[in-house]
Formats: sequence, C-alpha cells, structure tokens
Amino acid sequence: MKPTSLSYSSLFLFLAILSCSSWPAQSHGHHDFLQCLSLHLQNTTEISRIVYTPNNPSYLSILRSSIRNRRFESASTSRPHVIVTPMYESQIPAIVLCAKENDLQIRTRSGGHDYEGLSYRSPLPYIVLDLVNLSEITIDVEQKTAWVQAAAIIGQLYYKISQTSRTLAFPAGACPTVGVGGLFSGGGYGPMMRKFGLAADNIIDARMIDVEGRILDRKSMGEDLFWAIRGGGGASFGIITAWKLNLVTVPETLTVFSVSRTLEQNATELVHRWQYIAPNLPDDLLISISIGPVNSSIGEKTVQASFGSLYLGGVDTLLQLLEQRFPELGVKREDCIEVSWIQSALFFGGYSIEESPQVLTSRNPQIRSTLPATRFYFKAKLDYVQKPIPVSGFEGMWRLLKEREAGMAEMLVVPYGGRMKEISESALPFPHRAGNLYKIQQLAYWDESGAEASETSISWVRKLYNYMTPYVSKSPRAAYINYRDLDLGVNKRVTPLMHKLVSGVKITLDPVTFFKTSKVFQFDTPSGRRTEEVLVEKKASSA
Repeated sequence: MKPTSLSYSSLFLFLAILSCSSWPAQSHGHHDFLQCLSLHLQNTTEISRIVYTPNNPSYLSILRSSIRNRRFESASTSRPHVIVTPMYESQIPAIVLCAKENDLQIRTRSGGHDYEGLSYRSPLPYIVLDLVNLSEITIDVEQKTAWVQAAAIIGQLYYKISQTSRTLAFPAGACPTVGVGGLFSGGGYGPMMRKFGLAADNIIDARMIDVEGRILDRKSMGEDLFWAIRGGGGASFGIITAWKLNLVTVPETLTVFSVSRTLEQNATELVHRWQYIAPNLPDDLLISISIGPVNSSIGEKTVQASFGSLYLGGVDTLLQLLEQRFPELGVKREDCIEVSWIQSALFFGGYSIEESPQVLTSRNPQIRSTLPATRFYFKAKLDYVQKPIPVSGFEGMWRLLKEREAGMAEMLVVPYGGRMKEISESALPFPHRAGNLYKIQQLAYWDESGAEASETSISWVRKLYNYMTPYVSKSPRAAYINYRDLDLGVNKRVTPLMHKLVSGVKITLDPVTFFKTSKVFQFDTPSGRRTEEVLVEKKASSA
C-alpha cells in the first residue's frame, strides 16, 4: 500500500489525540504503529473509531470486555500498547503490516475464552486485534451452509440457524459465549461430536489474512494451509476472519437428561462401568459426566457424578436403548425431556430450556449461565484416556476432590467413539481420534482474588494432574490445543521470526502458541533450511 494524501496537519492532530505526555518512554514504537496505520487506512476519523490507547477512557473496558477467565482481570496482567477493533475485514491487512513493520506482536481475540489468556496478553510488546465487530452470520438453507465471521459467538450461530430451520444444526461447543474464531481453529468439540465429528470436520472454506496482508480463501491459501488452520490453531498462521460451514441435519425432537449419583449411591461403580459403555454407544447418543465435591444431606462432604446426555431422537427409543446398554444408571422417563435442537443448546449452555433462545446471543448475558468456568477464577488440565481406569484409580481421585470446597473442583468426562474414531487422525491437525475412550478435563475454581488463593488452587489441580499420570495417554501425554496449559512449556521470549514455508505460504511462529500437526514442515530461516515435525503433545513451536 502507498502513503495517502493525508495532510501532515491532519496526521499531527490525529496523533495528538491518541497520544499524551504521560505515555511511557517505550511508546515510541506505538506512535510509529499509529502513524503507519494512519498512512495505510487513509481516514483519521475511521481510525479514531477503532483504535484505543491506554489514554483512551474506553481502553480498559474494551480490554476487559472479553476476558473470560477471572485470573487475568488483575492489574498485574500485561496490557497491550494498542487495541484495534476493526469494523471491516479490509482494515485488517494494514493492521498486520503496521504491527510487522514496528516489531509488535499481534494477539487476536474473537471470544476471549482461551484458558491462559493468550489472546490478550504477552510478555513482548504487542497489540490486541479484537475482532468483536466481525460477527456477521449468513445462512443458506437450500445449500445447508453458513458463513460465520470469526467473532460471532457460538450461541449467536446456534440461534441464527434455529431461526431458519428446525432440522439444521451445527456440531460445536457447549458454552454459548465462546468465539468461533478460536474454537474452530483448534478443532471444536461438543455434544454432537460422536455423530458429526468436530466443528473443524465440517468446515469447507475460510477467509484469512496472512503475514503479508493478503486476504486468502481456501483456493488461494492452498490445501496445506487450509488443513493446518482447522485444528492447528488459526492464529499460528494468520488472522482468521470467517469460516464457511457445512450444516448438519438433526431430528425435530431430541432428548436430554441429567441424573446425579453420589458415592453413597453407587457413583464409583457407575463411572467405572460408564467407561466400557459410553464410547461404544450408537453415535446418536452422548453421555458425559461432571464429577465434583458436594455437601451431602447430613453435612458431610462427598463426591457426586452427574450424567448428562443428548440423544438425537425421542424419549421412548432412548429409554429402550438405555435399558439394553446401561440399565445400572437407572434413568427414568421423568428424568428425560424432549427438546428441539436449540433447546438442547440452552441445556448444555447452563440455562433452563424454558429460557428464550435469544439469551444465547449475548456476549455478556444478563442471565448468567450455570457453567462454573463462566463465573469463577479457574485453572484447567486435560488428559485422554485410552484404557479403562480401575476402581482404585477413581477412589484416589475422589480423595483429592474431597480436598476442595463443594463446587470448587470439577472433572468433565466426555466419551469419544462414534464418528470421532472413524475420521483419520491425519485428516486434520487434530490427532485425538481412534484409540481414545474419553477425555478428562480437570478444573480448579476459586472465587477469591489474590496470589494465595490462586496458588492454592493451581497447586491442587497440578497435584490431581500428577496423580492421573498412570491412567492416561503416554508417549506422548496428549493435550488439546484449545485447552492451552502453559505448565506444558513455553518458548523462549524472543522476537518471532517470519519463516517461509517451502510451499510458498508465509506464517508467523508465535513464541507462546502450541502447534498440533502431524505433517512435516520445511522452513527457510535466516540460518538456512530446517525440517521439523511439530506435535503439541511433545513440544511447543520454536520461534
């Protein structure tokens, strides 16, 4: 792009508005970034609507608006030099080029749910590219496809689909306020994955801005890069601005249930038995478990397992199936509710099915979800289980769970199998397919600010994670890129280099982003060509 005819007086006035004498000495690079942006975008009024510096009264509210893990709400969390909230995709190339020119990292945020807050914090000088304004959704009912911009939340996507058809749906996550930009680029699993696979398995096109500021679609980016962004972490390769989805067909009537059992009600035996049943059920049925400490009716602490289910069909067929395959659970007709697909989204999103589905469309809903991760500080770990855990293994977990207050710890257990084991592990850079019975997410919650409360809870979940070692995947111990966990390691804090993929695609290797890929890449670097196979389970990317 060439400099515009913007007058020097207008440029000076614009920079004066965005700057002030209280800026720290290091702001010189930010001043240069803003000057670069003004030359590329040509319109100072346009820039003033989308750029926020620390001196702007709205800066902190914009920064905090999408921080979903309360661990990173504190003043000690690093802050960007500039926040940019583009109104249009066409503004993003200039932002990318100006950040590159001024050695500023880009942190791209679509929903802000990333577990370690890496979409809005960095140890190096950086800007936040907040895509909050890019949330348009277009549904083509006849073709059964949809285009969804990256900052649309999945609740908005679900609601939009439900307004066009009672039998179209999309298999993505449960928490309604997660942005699709991050969710889909890491894979994106949800209640229908045993029937339809991941969200990423159902993506047929995408739009992305690369490090050169080029706007690419599937054809122009090439199949290798299109493969990589669906499960390998989109921000590792560029700025994803939109996805094209294949919608799926579901029955008009689905059935959900939730039944809870404590240790005194045979929970241990039920969870143990579940391991052999849930991954092998028909793919229309998912039964997941939430396990955590509760106070019993007599005031003593116990552990409760809550079995939550989605069945793509009516209650009569479901009850027959459960009687044949899992009679020990004792599900009764009164435990079950027949719902539409959008009501099932309310159910798994932590809302009553009686709520208006419009509650799903709010990024900051007035009616709060009951999902704990939307309300507390938290730290999470994740494991994949490939062989059933013995009863003694679960009993050790229960002892650790009882160390936490009621409601302040959770193990989320989700079965695989079905469509997930049919798709090749190399189909996408998401290798967790056949061979995995289920995953266990381990979470510690707390509701008290300060370093002591944080350290106590984080230490506890690390202890649980260490305890799990004999029972989970090995060589490597697997992880899920969307549940980023910096305990697994980070790269050295160095300025990222621009590496050129031999195929001609240019990418930025981010020093704290983990790759997950089963392909071998060759890179031209300043020190020569190198070949590397990068797996998230073994190591992080190398800048």
